[in-house]
Amino acid sequence: MSEIREKIKDMEVMVADVIQEAHDTATLILFTGNDKLNYEPGHFLTIPPQQFPALERWASYLENLKGKKEPPRAYSMASSPDEKYLAITVKEERYLPSVTPFPPLLSPILARRTVVGQKMIVTGFTGPFTFNENVRRESESVLHICAGSGIVPCYSIIKYDLRYFSKHKHTLIYSNKNFEDIIFYSQLKKLEEEFPDSIKVINTLTRETGSVSVNGKMKKGRVSKELIAEALTDINSTAVFVCGPDHTVHQRKTAKEKGEELRPSFMGSALTYLEELGVPKNKIKRESYG
Repeated sequence: MSEIREKIKDMEVMVADVIQEAHDTATLILFTGNDKLNYEPGHFLTIPPQQFPALERWASYLENLKGKKEPPRAYSMASSPDEKYLAITVKEERYLPSVTPFPPLLSPILARRTVVGQKMIVTGFTGPFTFNENVRRESESVLHICAGSGIVPCYSIIKYDLRYFSKHKHTLIYSNKNFEDIIFYSQLKKLEEEFPDSIKVINTLTRETGSVSVNGKMKKGRVSKELIAEALTDINSTAVFVCGPDHTVHQRKTAKEKGEELRPSFMGSALTYLEELGVPKNKIKRESYG
C-alpha cells in the first residue's frame, strides 16, 4: 500500500461478467488483459460516454444543449487490489423533475444494457477516499456511514482491510429505501460470518413496510444521531468514512432562485450528527454524489 502509484491511464477492458446486485444495480466484472492493476480500495475509475454508439446522438444533443462537452462519469471500484479482475458497481440513476435538470446519460446503459464480451475504454485510478497508512495508523476502529451506491468504495475498503490487516474493527451503517435495494447484502453477510469479531453491519430502511427484523441488525428509519452515537466507540480513535447522496447543483440553484431552503441531505445530516457528537473533522473522510 505504500508503493508509488502509477499515473492515471486509459485501458481497454472487456466485460467478463454482469452480476445483478439489486433491481436497478449491476456489478460489471472487467477483464484488463495484461494491464497492471495498481489501485487502492476506495479509488474510482472514469468512463467517457461518447464511446458508446447507442449514446452518440444523445451525448451530442446534451453537449449542444449545455454548450460544453459531456464529462466522463466516475464509478467507484467494487473490487479490491488482491482480486483478479476489476469490478465497478453501477446503480441506475433516474430522472427526477426539479431534482435532475437532464435525464441521466451513462448509468442506465451500464446498469441495464451491458453484455458479456462488450469492450470499453476506462481511465483509472484515482480518488482521496482511501484508508491510507496514516489513517490506519492513527485509528483503532472504523465507522462507515453509507447510503445507496455509496456502499461501493466502503465495500472495497472493508473486505481488503479484513483480509490483510487484523487491527481494526469495522462497523457499517447502511441506509436504503427498501430491503430489495440493499447492495452486497449476501457478500456483507459472508464477511460477518468469516470475521465475526471485526465487522458489524447495521442496515436501516427508510421506506420498508414489511417485516425485516434480522437479528436486530435491520432497522427502519433514517440514519440518526443516536444510531451513529451507538456505533462510535471512541471518537478520537475512530476513522469515519461517509459516502452517499448530497444535494445536486441544480437543486441548490433552484432553491436559491425560489428562496426556499432545502431539506437536509443524507450527507449533510450525517456530517452534522458527527460534528454534534464531537468527532474531529480530521477523522472524517467523505465522498458524495449528486
